[in-house]
Amino acid sequence: MATTTPTHIDTPPPVSANGKSTGHAGDKIFSGLSKGSGVLLLVIMASIAAFLTYRASIALSKNEGNFLTTFDWNASANPPVFGIAVLLFGTVVSSIIAMLIAVPIAVGIALFISHYAPRKLAGPLAYVIDLLAAVPSIIYGIWGALFLVPYLGGLNLWLDEYMGWTYVFDKTQVGVARSLFTVGILLAIMILPIVTSVSREVFLQVPRMNEEAALALGATRWEVIRMSVLPFGRSGVISASMLGLGRALGETMAVATVLSPSFLISGHILNPGGGTFAQNIAAKFDEANEFGRDALIASGLVLFLLTLLVNGAARMIIARRKEYSGANA
Repeated sequence: MATTTPTHIDTPPPVSANGKSTGHAGDKIFSGLSKGSGVLLLVIMASIAAFLTYRASIALSKNEGNFLTTFDWNASANPPVFGIAVLLFGTVVSSIIAMLIAVPIAVGIALFISHYAPRKLAGPLAYVIDLLAAVPSIIYGIWGALFLVPYLGGLNLWLDEYMGWTYVFDKTQVGVARSLFTVGILLAIMILPIVTSVSREVFLQVPRMNEEAALALGATRWEVIRMSVLPFGRSGVISASMLGLGRALGETMAVATVLSPSFLISGHILNPGGGTFAQNIAAKFDEANEFGRDALIASGLVLFLLTLLVNGAARMIIARRKEYSGANA
């Protein structure tokens, strides 16, 4: 009589008293490493916040001006007087300009690559866009100072002539285009690859069945994008925009190379002058004494908190649309 060799059967993982699987050793190690990485990240963030808060408290305790409303930055004076009003205004305005320019263009490029361009063109174009994200900031700054600033003079005059009635584009000072508007355009170019790349990958994840169903019902290409692609990728576009905004808020060398700093707040964004947190820290850190560096760290704390608020707001927006956030997947 022929005998059969019993096949090997994997034994299920052991089960604890409460009915839950205790898992194998590899699962426990992976779970421990994952939790440890999350805890380590929180510890690093808390350490940074504690360091910034401690050094900022030293500077703020001796500041003779109002930290939030003072326009001057004389941290090395006796008594020291410094404030972040100009820096906060310049950082927010330049970032808003960059987002208004970059996000619509980035979404359009991402849609073109993912749904319109032929495959032979989409691949090289996506590669070039990704390559732009690897260009160092100082290269963008040099290009902005030597090319963008001289050639934006004509655009500034055109905006002043035809859009000056809006007050924002009313150019009241004579000078080269070293303004917040120029900084905003440069930042838009810098964050464009980030927003485009992430948005493109999100749009490529749209279920093909949804698009085919819409086309079968007689929808046009634009209607498919409007009803299927954009709703599905909404949370991804928001996340991509926040990544770009994070770079725009903290950009240093490019802004320092292009902007002509001054501690004046003006709603005329074509006028030269202004300042940002990162640009001010880079410009004054080497020449500052120990107390002056504490003051600069205090401004860095505000930038740190501003970034956290922006990312928190983005998470809240995504959480409100759980059907597009992947939470139910």
